[in-house]
Amino acid sequence: MGEISEKRKSRAVALQILYEIDLTNHDVKTALLHMCGATKISAQAAQKAGELVSGVLFHLEKIDRLVAKYAPAWPIEQLALVDRNILRLAIYEIQFCKTPTPLKVAINEAVELAKAFGADGSSRFINGVLSSIAKSLRIPQS
Repeated sequence: MGEISEKRKSRAVALQILYEIDLTNHDVKTALLHMCGATKISAQAAQKAGELVSGVLFHLEKIDRLVAKYAPAWPIEQLALVDRNILRLAIYEIQFCKTPTPLKVAINEAVELAKAFGADGSSRFINGVLSSIAKSLRIPQS
């Protein structure tokens, strides 16, 4: 249970850092220091959050192209900042991470982040987009 909790904290902090970067244009280091100072998170969870953020930013163009393709009614720049960054984080974990997160776990975690940080319809939107991406990419449902 402790490991799951730490991973969930890492994702939540990574989401908040991505949100801050998107909103303020702060660099990763500044946003990471700010967020880790504002939350109670272990050094290991902070490191994982930093790795997630760096990975998302490294693959940002590819990730955003996937979002644009599977949410065509919502141009990436018009998506709510929270939803956009939840999708980015989940897609990174599913598609680009060195050790990909199992699909069901990544989608579930993204939906939980949407429930915690997003608007009323965010969790359904996130689930729909990620499910469409997974089907089209034929990602195993393990």
